[in-house]
Amino acid sequence: EVQLQASGGGLVQAGGSLRLPCAVSGIPFDDYAMSWIRQAPGKEREVVSCMSKSDGSLYYENSVKGRFTISSDSDTENAFFLQMNSLKPEDSAVYFCAAHAVFWSLLLPEYDYWGQGTQVTVSS
Repeated sequence: EVQLQASGGGLVQAGGSLRLPCAVSGIPFDDYAMSWIRQAPGKEREVVSCMSKSDGSLYYENSVKGRFTISSDSDTENAFFLQMNSLKPEDSAVYFCAAHAVFWSLLLPEYDYWGQGTQVTVSS
């Protein structure tokens, strides 16, 4: 059974930081690109950040560049993270982790597996 488990969400003040982990099981971790996708109330889901181990490529949505960092950790197998710094109220959303075979994509229907989401709320 494939599982992506996002966690680490919570309530934080503007300017603060959160680190979201996503634990991945049931798929070969190195064969998939991993992404963070968020959905704010009343808005469509948007791809926030992606990483592809196959070619080392990274993607960041413009509004999070310089503030968010996607990474994996050699000490933590089959997990990846989103470090979010300098958080803004407009970053408030449910954050999902998702997997796409080989290369990342900005097209949501192409994603193969999704986690359940974790709520991030940034107060002003």
